[in-house]
Amino acid sequence: MTKKYLSITLLVFSFFLSSCGSGDNEGTLSGSINIDGSSTVFPITEAVAEEFRSEAPNVRVTVGVSGTGGGFQKFLRGETAINDASREIKPTEIETAKQNGIEYIRLSVAYDGLAVVVNPQNDWVDNFTVEELQTIWEPSAQGNITRWNQIRSEWPDEEIHLYGPGVASGTYDYFTEAIVGESGSSRGDFTASEDDNVLVQGVSSDQFALGFFGLAYFEENQEQLKLVGVKDGEGEPVKPSTETVANGTYTPLSRPLFIYVSKQAAQRPEVQNFIEFYLDTAPKLAKSVGYVAMPDSAYNAQKEKFQAFISDSTAVQ
Repeated sequence: MTKKYLSITLLVFSFFLSSCGSGDNEGTLSGSINIDGSSTVFPITEAVAEEFRSEAPNVRVTVGVSGTGGGFQKFLRGETAINDASREIKPTEIETAKQNGIEYIRLSVAYDGLAVVVNPQNDWVDNFTVEELQTIWEPSAQGNITRWNQIRSEWPDEEIHLYGPGVASGTYDYFTEAIVGESGSSRGDFTASEDDNVLVQGVSSDQFALGFFGLAYFEENQEQLKLVGVKDGEGEPVKPSTETVANGTYTPLSRPLFIYVSKQAAQRPEVQNFIEFYLDTAPKLAKSVGYVAMPDSAYNAQKEKFQAFISDSTAVQ
């Protein structure tokens, strides 16, 4: 009898250990994670979310696209756990966070380049200088710079039709800061959309179009678009690619991509698991969706930063 009960006890204990060792991701982890923000960061975050759903099927992960600015509005009202961002948080947004008692951490997840594109039937443009792009996009260009031959005299006497991300987009903020010299400052007479697919459609169907958006969207639609190089200073024109973004030769239109995680959300096990999973899988998934992975040391640094954040009572920015 003693041996029988001992065997039963050992069997139950073994099952208990097996259950504990299976990990949260095999069924015990549950909850929901609401994410919104940048259309540029969306592809990598959605790819991570898809992988995570397989690992933690009881966690509901939703990824929306409101642009970086629109996403921050929701994030700073406490409506989302994570905000995808293709730029750093602005001073006005930092102030809103303080007023609303929102603590957060910024984590870098990949690098991206902005693609300057024209229609494939455009046979006159191979590259722009930064100065030419500024001439086209600066606020004073509205109503004044309207035709291709105003940029270079040998280009056709045809209207330029401009396409770009909406003003709530981090891509718009980054482009205007890098090209015009002031974030959010540009002419207003262009076709704007927070949905990069709308921009792809516009440029691909208009011979006289010129647009910009994240490199990943060009790579997804490269058969419909023509990528042009950018010349910064005295150097040769450079086109964005995994190599030129990673080595810093594509300037000034390469940048880091971020996720912002709220302190309150980061206390939840499902969010902690998701962020750890994100930083573990980002190197592989970044490449698969057209972005440039950071060095392993950089991802390790982000993991350490996040661990310090969730264990410390003071937010780390």
